[in-house]
Amino acid sequence: MDFHTIKPHQNKLFSLFLNFSLLFLISFYIISIYSQQSNNSISIHEFNNLHATTDQNCAGVRKIDDYKSKCGYVKSNKACLGEGYLNYLEIFYCTCSNPTFGYFVLLLWLVILFYVLANTTSEYFIPSVESLSSVLKLSPTIAGTTLLPLGNGANDVFASIISFTRSGDNGDVGLNSVLGGAFFISCFVVGIVSISISSRGITVDKRSFIRDVLFFLFTLCCLLVIIAIGKVNFWFALCFFSMYFIYIGVVCVMHLFRHKDEKGIMEIPLLGYVDDEKGNISEKDGLKVHDQDSGRKIVYKSSFYYYSSLFLYVLELPLSFPRRVTIPIVTEEKWSKPFATSCATLAPILLAALCNTQGENYDVKMCLAVYLTSIFIGIILGTLALVFTKNSGPPKRFLLPWLAGGFLMSIIWTYILVEELVSLLIAFGDILGINTSILGLTVLAWGNSIGDLASNLGMALKGGSNGAQVAVSGCYAGPLFNTLVGLGLSLVLASWKEYPNGYVIPGNCHDLYEIVGFLIGGLLWALVILPKRDMHLDKSLGIGLLAIYFCFLFLRLVRG
Repeated sequence: MDFHTIKPHQNKLFSLFLNFSLLFLISFYIISIYSQQSNNSISIHEFNNLHATTDQNCAGVRKIDDYKSKCGYVKSNKACLGEGYLNYLEIFYCTCSNPTFGYFVLLLWLVILFYVLANTTSEYFIPSVESLSSVLKLSPTIAGTTLLPLGNGANDVFASIISFTRSGDNGDVGLNSVLGGAFFISCFVVGIVSISISSRGITVDKRSFIRDVLFFLFTLCCLLVIIAIGKVNFWFALCFFSMYFIYIGVVCVMHLFRHKDEKGIMEIPLLGYVDDEKGNISEKDGLKVHDQDSGRKIVYKSSFYYYSSLFLYVLELPLSFPRRVTIPIVTEEKWSKPFATSCATLAPILLAALCNTQGENYDVKMCLAVYLTSIFIGIILGTLALVFTKNSGPPKRFLLPWLAGGFLMSIIWTYILVEELVSLLIAFGDILGINTSILGLTVLAWGNSIGDLASNLGMALKGGSNGAQVAVSGCYAGPLFNTLVGLGLSLVLASWKEYPNGYVIPGNCHDLYEIVGFLIGGLLWALVILPKRDMHLDKSLGIGLLAIYFCFLFLRLVRG
């Protein structure tokens, strides 16, 4: 979900709403912890009468009618603990007084997670990727096939990896999230873009389009082989993952042969469209006001504006402050030496905390050693940052380590947020009795892909023919990256854990055949229609793609 395209004042109000919501949830959770100790108990004898055996999952909670007994069930069953940092089933059945309020709390937290995830990507991850591309002097082709999909698809990649490695039998959440996102982007987004610009007669490059679609089709055929076998060994998973580097090689070779044709092409931002009006100062901002009669050029902010801005800044701290003190930003506009020093100091500690939560066995001595080491490293890095940086601006020398640190910490925060998001969706599946693959196919896939709809549609509408080319290319290169890198890396890690045995593919094979089949159908429709229309993006392409997507969605939701 991408909120970066919301207008500034709307984004401000929405951010304030989420910060108030977060403060409400924190206060509610703290108060409820104390009240639960006396009001929300159940005897062991009473619980044993309800369920004599421990379930392998938490689905048995729906068989209990009494709300108090449900609370005792989720507290006593290890399968109800979940993989995240919060126990959402306990919050729903024990902390909240009734189901309606429980749904409200969890849905509100879901919106907050999606917002912080999107905001982390747009405010921290993408700028670090763009700066790294500039410092490393990557060509637009290399950057477009590596950093661009990484910036747009990081959420899907981490969702897939987490669901395969941390969620037991819920690997189908990540599998359906990747495939659902790929289907949404290649059918729904391309369809909307085609219909929106159908009257402009815009065409896309034929060779690039056919290359991307054929490579995507070959990838899906390989995935069908994996699904048909039912398991994948480490070496086949590694080959599947490595196919993306072959794709990059093909793109580079084609780029070398066509390099002379790229002269004079309008430059488009690496990771999205920038509005021409962005950055213009409005009179309503209160920063400056032009008055032709009096000749005044600047009217300084009033005290009311100053204190109101300070108040709003404080309200925004719950969502922004934890990331601001751990993710370094080295741009001229947002540089701050105190924040940079805190990032250098606290980032190693956050990494240590994350590492200590990933293992299944908790070793106190090992955890203590990791924390002490991270604190020592943090003190050294913080001291270096304090001594060798200036208040006036970001460092000119040794800029690469700062950018690499921002890139790494952006990934860490994305991983933490997606891990919690996947855990929450699994809890929703247990509460509602919905297959978690459906949630991965819809909620998680839509949430992670709605930003692609906004950014690609914006590029197509405002960027002319070149913008449309970038938008359509991104609609195929992005899902290809998510499938080969996100799903491929997940299969590599999962099969490595089972080595030398193969990793059994989770989920219902019939459902996987269905989504891959519809996805191939959408790609074939585009591959046939576009060349027939001389590569013009028109309504026939868009309507056909939307029909394929909604037909699949209807069949899947009806069957449950």
